Formats: sequence, C-alpha cells, structure tokens
Amino acid sequence: MSSSQLRFNLGEGSVSFSFTPGAARELQAAIAQLMDRLKATSAQASGGGGKASPQKPMEYQYTGDVFLEMFCNPNIWPTPFAAKVLITLRDDRIRVTTEAELTRIIDDINLYLEQVG
Repeated sequence: MSSSQLRFNLGEGSVSFSFTPGAARELQAAIAQLMDRLKATSAQASGGGGKASPQKPMEYQYTGDVFLEMFCNPNIWPTPFAAKVLITLRDDRIRVTTEAELTRIIDDINLYLEQVG
C-alpha cells in the first residue's frame, strides 16, 4: 500500500512523516473510541452521580518508515475539547516526543484522508 505525508500541526510548529491511508483509518477509529470514552467521562463528571468509572486509555502504535505512538488518558481531561495526546515519533536517527490537542490531531487526520482520497 502506498504512503504519503501526514502532517501533525502542533502548538509550536508541525511534523510530517510517511503514513498509509489504511493506518490513518485505523488511527481515526482508535480516536473515535477515545472520543466516546472522553464523552462518557465528561457526562459522568457533570452528572454528579458519584464517582466516575475509569475509562481505558488510548494507546496506538504504528510501525512503517517511522514508529508512531500515541497515548491519551481520558480520565484526566474534563471534556474532549480539552484533551491532549502524547505523541512519540521516531526512527533510527531521531526521536520527537510532544503533546498535541486532540481536536487538532483529528482535523489533521481528516485532512490527510481527504487528500489521499
């Protein structure tokens, strides 16, 4: 399967790397599940119905030209719009670890999938 460049726009700059459309769809699905967990956590917190039940974190890994790992704990964010994702991107020469807004990552993945058709 062919790959093209996925760009994550970060708070301070951006990072681009080779990524496949199939992997982007898998990441999109993992983020959709994370959004459901974040919404559940937010609803429990705003409902005031006692202690919220802990939600499972998102842990996504992709190995291709680079290794991409994304992690988000839905239990620490008050709303999906406040959530941030820890991103690690590395290969044999460089390693970048940063945090990015979840909503911005969702937009970047959607734009990538629109571009690759």
